Amino acid sequence: MIHIRKADKRGHFDHGWLDTYHTFSFGDYYDPAHMGFRSLRVINDDRVQPGQGFGMHGHRDMEIITYVLDGELQHKDSMGNGSILRPGELQHMSAGTGVRHSEFNPSDREGVHLYQIWLLPERKGLEPSYEQKAFADEERQGIFRLVASPTGEEGSLTIRQDARLYLSTLRAGEVVMHVLKPGRHAWLQVLRGQTSLNGKLLAAGDGAAVSDEARLEIMGQDDAEVMLFDLA
Repeated sequence: MIHIRKADKRGHFDHGWLDTYHTFSFGDYYDPAHMGFRSLRVINDDRVQPGQGFGMHGHRDMEIITYVLDGELQHKDSMGNGSILRPGELQHMSAGTGVRHSEFNPSDREGVHLYQIWLLPERKGLEPSYEQKAFADEERQGIFRLVASPTGEEGSLTIRQDARLYLSTLRAGEVVMHVLKPGRHAWLQVLRGQTSLNGKLLAAGDGAAVSDEARLEIMGQDDAEVMLFDLA
């Protein structure tokens, strides 16, 4: 069973400094039919103008993953971390008992395009943590590259939830497969280009909730990039 969440049906706000689309209810966007999927709570598709960003603010009891598609993002947090996140790099912050952070576009000329993802943690009250890793283009071309998992296997980020996150870039006609074990679910998010999922066409910004499917076949319709969550 595959339920498609079309890009133009997402919540949308243009704040001037921030142009943002919300796959699930977030902030001022509330849709009781789209409150999340399994442990996935937030998928925000954000474009931040030069010299702008999210000022210092707090979170707790959430696993937060940020992925930059274009531009650069400057991170600072109350744990003392400071870094620049570039395309092909993922950032994971476990908010746990509480953390404050800012995410800022340091460029005075170029915008930044990023995805921010929140997952519910395995339990509340975890110790806050931060990590960031780069995954080269060739590691993701035509295959699913594991980039986040509960165990940190294969050099992936370590998240505190029974979820695995994969990235893949696809050329037209290129196919990647993923097998879902019994009782598992998936969410596919198209980051760029067009793909098909088990024959269903998806474009950039589209997402798809998958349950009761044993095998997923994702084919690039043009140059595309996708993010796949394998969820309990």
